[in-house]
Amino acid sequence: MTASKPFVLFFNPVKHAGSVYAKLQNIAHTEVVTSKSRDEFFKDVRDKYKNIFAIYRTSASGAVAGKFDKEFIDQLPPSCKYICHNGAGYDPIDTKACAEKGIIVTNAPDPVTDATADLAVFLLLGALRQLNPAISNLRTGNFKTGVALGHDPQGKTLGILGMGRIGRAIKARCDPFGLKTVYHNRNPLSSEQAAGAEYVSFDKLLAESDIISVNVPLNANTKYLIGAAEIAKMKPGVVIINTARGAIINEAAMADALESGHVGAVGLDVYEREPEINEKLLKHERALMVPHVGTHTYETLGKMEAWAMENVERAVTGVSLLSPVPEHQGLC
Repeated sequence: MTASKPFVLFFNPVKHAGSVYAKLQNIAHTEVVTSKSRDEFFKDVRDKYKNIFAIYRTSASGAVAGKFDKEFIDQLPPSCKYICHNGAGYDPIDTKACAEKGIIVTNAPDPVTDATADLAVFLLLGALRQLNPAISNLRTGNFKTGVALGHDPQGKTLGILGMGRIGRAIKARCDPFGLKTVYHNRNPLSSEQAAGAEYVSFDKLLAESDIISVNVPLNANTKYLIGAAEIAKMKPGVVIINTARGAIINEAAMADALESGHVGAVGLDVYEREPEINEKLLKHERALMVPHVGTHTYETLGKMEAWAMENVERAVTGVSLLSPVPEHQGLC
């Protein structure tokens, strides 16, 4: 290892932004982790990784390390000052434990916006039009026999729960379909950011929306934000779209409501216990589901890698970070 360069440990290899990675190697020593398990990493971090300055991780890093929880953070050497996450959601990282150890966490919120919003609209239209049973019938040779009618989006109310970057991008994409958008946040947006969407209370959003799109981050306050009681307040036949995190919704309660008919359809990219999926959901024809592929495009993954490495470069050179997570903005 070159002593004059800070040591950056990559928990996943860079696949799409090779030129950015090559540039980073001019100012940092980089290695891809070779540990095959969490326990092996805990041994390696006391020896060959004892001088790491920063960690680059992705949503797939848990395959080796598990969650970056307090136990994991406590094992990191004092030299480790940054964890640069390649993704918008950073719920697998214990930011409190990081702050206590003097580690700043960054994420990559901007690059995921377009691809996630695109997929959300696909799920929204597909669930609304009941395309999942139609596709299944086609593949089993029944063509259109027994396929239920769907609904048009025009004139329906879209409730966006969490009007951040992705929520606003979904709203913009849905405007041409004639949807009326209402939203709920912790605080109302400026009129410019709201772009004509009406701010409503959480309960009013639940009660008045024909379609509900979940776009809040997962944390202690949002886990099971939507459960049986909240679903009971929704309109009969409501369509639920979730491209945020599975555990924001009580998956069993949603499956039961889908089975009873109170929920008309769901469009899901995320699940409470990924990769496990509730059996009722898995078997239900009105559940349009994809396997957490919201950002799985060549272009978006490349932008995410480049963004995360830009945070690494800024950490190495002492320049203001691109996107420290909100909990750590005061630590920079």
